Amino acid sequence: MYTSGKYSSRGPALIPRMKTKHRIYYITLFSVVLLGLIATGMFQFWPHSIESTADWTLDKRSVHDAPLIRLPVSSPIPERGDLSCRMHTCFDVYRCGYNPKNRIKVYIYPLQRFVDELGVPISSTGLSREYNDLLSAISDSDFYTDDVTRACLFIPSIDVLNQNSLRIRETAQALAMLPRWDKGMNHLLFNMLPGGPPDYNTALDVPRDRALLAGGGFSTWTYRQGYDVSIPVYSPLSADVDLPERQPGPRHYFILSSQTAIHREYRAELERLKEENGEALLLLDKCSNLSQGAASARKRCYKGQVYDYPQILQESSFCVVLRGARLGQAALSDVLQAGCVPVILADSYILPFSEVLDWKRASVVIPEEKLPEMYTILKSIPHRQVEEMQRQARWFWEAYFSSMKAIGLTTLQIINDRIYPYAARTYEQWNNPPVVKWSSVNSPLFLPLIPPRAPGFTAVVLTYDRVESLFRVITEISKVPSLAKLLVVWNNQNKSPPEETLWPKISVPLKVVRTKENKLSNRFFPYDEIETEAVLAIDDDIIMLTSDELQFGYEYFNYLYTYKMPGDIKNWVDAHMNCEDIAMNFLVANITGKAPIKVTPRKKFKCPECTAIDGLSLDQTHMVERSECINKFASVFGTMPLKVVEHRADPVLYKDDFPEKLKSFPNIGSL
Repeated sequence: MYTSGKYSSRGPALIPRMKTKHRIYYITLFSVVLLGLIATGMFQFWPHSIESTADWTLDKRSVHDAPLIRLPVSSPIPERGDLSCRMHTCFDVYRCGYNPKNRIKVYIYPLQRFVDELGVPISSTGLSREYNDLLSAISDSDFYTDDVTRACLFIPSIDVLNQNSLRIRETAQALAMLPRWDKGMNHLLFNMLPGGPPDYNTALDVPRDRALLAGGGFSTWTYRQGYDVSIPVYSPLSADVDLPERQPGPRHYFILSSQTAIHREYRAELERLKEENGEALLLLDKCSNLSQGAASARKRCYKGQVYDYPQILQESSFCVVLRGARLGQAALSDVLQAGCVPVILADSYILPFSEVLDWKRASVVIPEEKLPEMYTILKSIPHRQVEEMQRQARWFWEAYFSSMKAIGLTTLQIINDRIYPYAARTYEQWNNPPVVKWSSVNSPLFLPLIPPRAPGFTAVVLTYDRVESLFRVITEISKVPSLAKLLVVWNNQNKSPPEETLWPKISVPLKVVRTKENKLSNRFFPYDEIETEAVLAIDDDIIMLTSDELQFGYEYFNYLYTYKMPGDIKNWVDAHMNCEDIAMNFLVANITGKAPIKVTPRKKFKCPECTAIDGLSLDQTHMVERSECINKFASVFGTMPLKVVEHRADPVLYKDDFPEKLKSFPNIGSL
């Protein structure tokens, strides 16, 4: 991000701007100081990229205008870091409090320049481009607050993304001087390149007390599960190289290795695999005949042939990601962007955002000792599964890897979900692309993981003129404790509904809506009177569920039925006066990616009171049309989601032999 002061008014004063009337004053006041800084080489404090290779400069005033903080030699140093820390022991959740949006508030400390007693800065690079982008994104988000007293989480403006650029002791002292440090409680540090030669620790070596760490190289030994957040190592190529999304499918190469400076034993094993499998495997390395620089970093070579990187990654189905000196590799981000399935060989590595992301859907993780078997392992994966993994890999990059903003906000959302678990994002929300796909059916069970915004459900009863049966349905449904409102859709334009005094007396509001046309789809219209998320759509001619069974399960999608139904399905239903229930099941199954649920009863449909003229289902052509509509709907959706499912969601205690008054749902299965 080339920051020229375009910060939200809500953002922190990372790059303060001077008003015109004060500019001359400040220039005069600091002129001597500026000359001194130049003379002592203070411009080394200007920011660079994480690896200090990008040609990028920040507005000079962002450094010069920041207050200078001198660290005494005797400044306190935080403890090394408590490996036993968990959210319930080292994080004060009460600071977050309750709020209607279930969102934590994050405060970013103002930018400061920390130097030791001799005036030497604590960092050789200052504020990197990546960290500036990260803080800017957070300050522009709904998480941010400029009121320190409202903050739940505190983020220092001290850049510790790259440990190579830090003076460990002095950085720790600077952290301890932060006004709200309090042994690191509720503080979050971002680090992508931990450790240093020769051992390359997998977590930031800066002593940090109880602070949370969003780290890019965690191993199972240093990762505090449920406390720290494992993040990706950001690849600068994400912003500089445009790789258009490529359709999944077979690629020119089966396996590609593009990393440089990998261990000689791994290189030797890859070369052996290359000899065995020929052109199916492309083994690239650094180009020895090119001058070093940014241009050579985007090239890879094999036997004198030069390939553009990362573009070449799109030519392979699988791409190898091996551990280097550090566990976390920026190559993982490049591979995902290319839509190549990463083959990760890095024992004990905690994959980025693995707390919420299902990496089995987007990658293949192989133990390092099984590198010789890699080709055989990958060949056993079905082609269709490879295509799904390619799609998922690309989407993971777009959603969570593509920018410092994506990395930062994903980290905050994970922490937010821990603090407000009842409002947390679901597995599907984290792992499924947020688009409607009219294909794919998975688990048969679709139940909400968080409570609805409005309690209870609305019963929508479609009726024509069977008043006696209608009243019976109303009476039975009104016994359900979670019923919030009852809506009667009067579908007869030639006859008025009964007078108000004749309707059953129930304890919830009852509203009658008169329709303009006699359409079956009227039952699924999103009427303004519906204020709950859950809706029970039921006919007026039969009682098939007890009040306990209704209380046990309910959920449907009226708005999507009315406005988002694909093809001409809704018109077909209205023209044939049939199959609206099947159409709804198709819709729900395809929207959720899950098969419909059939909740009790198991008894056959019976309506002894009905006559041949009372019900649409008694017409001889009714069942024939229902078979036709299934074929019709399947062709429109491109799939058949109405599969045979052997799954029951009954509470088993209703069968047990103990006092009825102790059972929560005594009447389940009684019909």
